[in-house]
Amino acid sequence: MSSTKASRFFNQVDQREFAFCQAINRSLRFRPLHGYFQVVSRLGDGWFWYALILAMPLLRPTDGLAIALLMATTGLICTLTYKLLKRRLIRERPFISFPSINCGTPPLDRYSFPSGHTLHAVCFNTVLAVLAPTLALVLLPFTLSVAASRVILGLHYPSDVVAGAVIGGGLGLLAACTLADEFAGLIL
Repeated sequence: MSSTKASRFFNQVDQREFAFCQAINRSLRFRPLHGYFQVVSRLGDGWFWYALILAMPLLRPTDGLAIALLMATTGLICTLTYKLLKRRLIRERPFISFPSINCGTPPLDRYSFPSGHTLHAVCFNTVLAVLAPTLALVLLPFTLSVAASRVILGLHYPSDVVAGAVIGGGLGLLAACTLADEFAGLIL
């Protein structure tokens, strides 16, 4: 899709999602909710995931190192994927396109589609769902909070978050199902 076609498409979608974005963004008026989603978003910048990757060998002595290496590798693939898509598709963030939507926290980059935070969170949770299901279940509320924070804070449209979740889930499933044995073999 050329950037001109993508721009026209996103302009139409933006108009359809505006009212929902504006309504959900109003929750920023409630300071505890705003604070919670700011913290979640900041942790979703990578800090939480870096700590988890480093902790995996301690949390799971038998296969934690292999899972950590797999998560680090998929994290790099996710970063390359979403950066490439953002540069090619160029969708402005909701708070830029619609001044009535408040920006609840500064964005890490300019463009909106897809949500990189959601892409990474869902990817990592999917890898864990396949390889460490109990841990994935424990982390699911954080993953869902990261995804919700992106819309609530005015940084993404719901379709950005859905696209990030689909791409992240697909990459996580692909990695867990095809590369997990390879990484385990490297460690053993």
